[in-house]
Amino acid sequence: GVRQIEASYGAFAAILADGSVVTWGDIDAGGDCSKAQQQLKQVRQLRASHGSFAAILSDGRVVCWGNPDIDSESCQVPEGLCDVKEIHASGHAFAAMLADGSVVTWGDADFGGDSSMVKDQLKDVQQIQSSRRAFAALRQNGSVVTWGDLADVMPDNRINGLVGVCELCATSGAFAAKLVDGTVVTWGYKYVGGDCQEVSSRLRNVHQLSGSNGAFAALLEDGQIVTWGSPYAGGDSSGLQDRLCPDVRKRRRTRLDGNRLALVLEG
Repeated sequence: GVRQIEASYGAFAAILADGSVVTWGDIDAGGDCSKAQQQLKQVRQLRASHGSFAAILSDGRVVCWGNPDIDSESCQVPEGLCDVKEIHASGHAFAAMLADGSVVTWGDADFGGDSSMVKDQLKDVQQIQSSRRAFAALRQNGSVVTWGDLADVMPDNRINGLVGVCELCATSGAFAAKLVDGTVVTWGYKYVGGDCQEVSSRLRNVHQLSGSNGAFAALLEDGQIVTWGSPYAGGDSSGLQDRLCPDVRKRRRTRLDGNRLALVLEG
């Protein structure tokens, strides 16, 4: 049977029960792994960028394959890379979280493949999220490190003051951070969720964040859903609120009716 399936822009890769890998689809998007087939044994995780795949082996080493013309840098695994815990991908780059909490990146520098400017900060990392052109890493102390395309990366004056983060989420061009107090901070392109000002007053007691290609959804502790970003990617759920959280809306109406009745009695 198949243990995991992963998709690039135009191809699929699957880990079989024996730890080997099968690919199919566009050969220019990683659909042909024949050149790496001998190394693809005891694979435990797959991750795909736009046109290439990365596989973590059981011993923590990494094997990559894909289109050498489009994703040549993404296919070149850094020498000596080992003890990899998990891998994340942007459009044309990979970021590997190691067992010691450090991070190693490779691929197109314009897509986050070069993290040298923040290398000293990439320690004690517990979560990584990626947009199409950038990465964000959450450290154990609740701080965040970003690198890649400048439009997706939070400015230094904001990143230095961002503390108490407990969860990261991403769309294709924006990031959202849930803080320990249940609020949310966003950055990146506004039209894909980088600006949550219009719903910021409702983003309280957030339980979970989720991101599509161009929008975010926040599940609140009371069961409500708050969305923002592109309406074409799920950023507008206003027409579904009665179905998404009918119990919450019913409780609100009851309280409102009660207040009106109290006013009538007091008058």
